[in-house]
Amino acid sequence: MNNAAPARNTIPILAVTQVIAWGTLYYAFAILAGDIQRELGWRAELVFGAFSWCLLVGGLVSAPVGMLLDRFGGRFVMGAGSLACGLGFIVLSQARDVPTYYLAWTMLGMSMAATLYEAAFAAINHQYGLSARKAISTLTLFGGFASTVFWPLTLKLNTLIGWRETYLWYAALQLCVCLPLHLMLSGSAPRHAQAVRTPGARADFTLKEALRHPAFWTLAFAFSANSFIFSALSVHLIPILQHFGHPIATVVFMAALIGPMQVAGRIGEMTIGRGLMPQTVGKITFALLPAALLALLFFGTRQWAMALFCTLYGLSNGILTIVRGTVPQAMFGSRNYGAISGAMAGPSMLSKAAGPLAVAALIQHNPSPVLLFSVLFAFAVASLMCYLMAVRTTPHLAHDVPSPT
Repeated sequence: MNNAAPARNTIPILAVTQVIAWGTLYYAFAILAGDIQRELGWRAELVFGAFSWCLLVGGLVSAPVGMLLDRFGGRFVMGAGSLACGLGFIVLSQARDVPTYYLAWTMLGMSMAATLYEAAFAAINHQYGLSARKAISTLTLFGGFASTVFWPLTLKLNTLIGWRETYLWYAALQLCVCLPLHLMLSGSAPRHAQAVRTPGARADFTLKEALRHPAFWTLAFAFSANSFIFSALSVHLIPILQHFGHPIATVVFMAALIGPMQVAGRIGEMTIGRGLMPQTVGKITFALLPAALLALLFFGTRQWAMALFCTLYGLSNGILTIVRGTVPQAMFGSRNYGAISGAMAGPSMLSKAAGPLAVAALIQHNPSPVLLFSVLFAFAVASLMCYLMAVRTTPHLAHDVPSPT
C-alpha cells in the first residue's frame, strides 16, 4: 500500500518541516547557547565549537545522503533525518559532560544533511524533475520565516522552562510532526522524472562524471566562498557595524532590513526573474554581494551606505538559496541531483563552520572594519569570478559532443 501524499502536497509538507528544521537546528542555538554555557560552566569556544562541529559533520555526510535521496527519494531519507534530529535533541537535553554534548551535535549534524534545504531540494527535484524551479522558489519563501517564528518562540520557551526542556519540546516537534510528514513524501521517482531524454538533449551527469568536470569545482568554490561570508557576517555583523561609529539602535534597525530583503529577493526571482535562466539569475545574485561590501568599504560611516549594504546583502542571500537549488540541476541534470548537489554542499558547510571562527580570529588580530571588509570583498570577487567561469558554457559529457564530420 502506498501512503505517499500526491505531488501537490509536497511543497506544503516541506514548508512545514523546513521551518521547523531550520528553526530548531540552526536558529535556536543562538538563543540558548548563553544559558548552556552558564549552566555547564564551559568555555565559550567549547560550547560554540560543537555547533561548528555539527556543520562540519553535515558537510562530510552531505554527498552520501544525496546519493540515498537519488535512490530512495525524500520519504525515508528525510524521515530518518527527523528521527536522528529528535534523538539528537533528547541526548543534548541530557548532556552534562563534553563527550555526550559532542555526541548530540554529531547526531544533529548528520540530521542537518538529511533535513535542511539541500535534502528538500533533492526531494523536490525527485518529485518534479525539470519543472522543479518554481517549487524550489516557493519553498524558500516559507523557509525564510524560520527565524521569525523560532527566535521569539525559543526565547519564550527558554524563559519559561530552560534550555534542556526547550530542546525536549523540539525533539517532540521533530518526532511527532516532521517525521510523520516526511513519511508522507514520495518514496520513488515519478514517471516524468525517469523519462528517457529526447534526442539531442544533454545527458544527466553521474556524480563521478560531475566531479571530473572543472565547472563542478569552480561552482562549488563560488558557493563555498559565499557561505563563508554569509556565515561570518551572521555572527559578527552587528558589532562590526558599530565599529564604524553607528549607535547600536541604528545598527539593529538597519540589520532588520536583511530579513525582508531576503523575502523580497525570492519574490523577485519568482516574478521578474522567472523568464531568466537559473545561470543568469545567479550572475545577478553573485554580483550583488561585492557591490554591497564595496558600499561599506568606502562609505561605512554613512547611514545610507549601511542601509544599502543591508538591502543588497539581503537580496543576494535570499536569491542565492534558490540559485543553489536550481543551477546544479540546470548544469548537470536532475537524475543524480541529490548526489551532485550534496557533494557541492560539502565545501559550503565547511566554509559555513569556518567563517565565524576565522573572522573572530581576524578581528582579535586587528579590529579594523576596513581590513575585515577588504578580506570579505576579495572573497566575494573571487566567488563571482568562479561562478562566471562555471556557467560560461553548459557542461557536456564527452559522449554527448557530436563527432566532427
